[in-house]
Amino acid sequence: MKEYPVINNNSTRAGFGDGLYEAGLKNSNIVALTADLTDSVKMGKFKKTFPDRFFQCGIAEANMIGVAAGLSIGGFIPFTGTFANFSTGRVYDQIRQSVAYSNKNVKICASHAGLTVGEDGATHQILEDIGLMRMLPNMTVINTCDYNQTKSATLAIADFSGPVYLRFGRPEVPNFTPDYLPFIIGKGILLNEGEDLTIIATGHMVWKAILACKMLEEKGISAEVIDIHTIKPLDEEIILNSVRKTGCLIVAEEHQQFGGLGEAISGCLSSRYPVPVELISVKDKFGQSGKPDELMQRYGLDENHIFEAAEKIIHRKN
Repeated sequence: MKEYPVINNNSTRAGFGDGLYEAGLKNSNIVALTADLTDSVKMGKFKKTFPDRFFQCGIAEANMIGVAAGLSIGGFIPFTGTFANFSTGRVYDQIRQSVAYSNKNVKICASHAGLTVGEDGATHQILEDIGLMRMLPNMTVINTCDYNQTKSATLAIADFSGPVYLRFGRPEVPNFTPDYLPFIIGKGILLNEGEDLTIIATGHMVWKAILACKMLEEKGISAEVIDIHTIKPLDEEIILNSVRKTGCLIVAEEHQQFGGLGEAISGCLSSRYPVPVELISVKDKFGQSGKPDELMQRYGLDENHIFEAAEKIIHRKN
């Protein structure tokens, strides 16, 4: 198992804030908009440095998306920031009509996604947002795993032309990806080579997949681990190359089983190279209030559940 030492613990939302600030230094056309959540989405440094390029829209998310679309017509590159639930579910019509359909250069940046919002409970723990966004034509969908990757992704989408949904989270998590690793939109990352099964993960589940890989290695099971940070467009090549070698697959994500990365990969494999697949995801349920780690365990989103699914999928393959 390749080693990935933890550099520190930091939040993916902090990576977004630092990436946005650096992108703003490089490009004066970058503007930022938020819906009454400047500090929560870590936009404070950008606001302080570029006050004339920062727009506080208040608790009016639909209006924020409309303003962002309008700014893009004027040649600006708008980054909107609020909680993932409000970034997608509350404003879906505006995103569909004013951003995706019109193919506007708007970056929809969403914090506090998934169960790891924790104590805020089910009303804030959106688990459907990847599905909502990836079904929209023209929309690129990215879900990052740690601070460094989120910072790099933020800089990358600043140079990318077209609508982007960038999803990240609230809690501090292990920051383990090298800061020099280039972020290439649409290209997965091979974290560990293996022979017996493939584990594909996205977002906070990438670190859980690495932990599960170490557990499996102790049992003599060789797992290939892939980080798919870009859910749309999907890197089908890295997925197919891996499953042709291993013959079975686990997909782990902090999202509903419907509409997420697991369904996207299953659709790809069903037509091109069918293999047994196990999905580590939320099974058609809403979240609930609780501590992030406890919720992840309760809903089956941890390294132990990946380990159990690995034993099951190898049995199915054999």
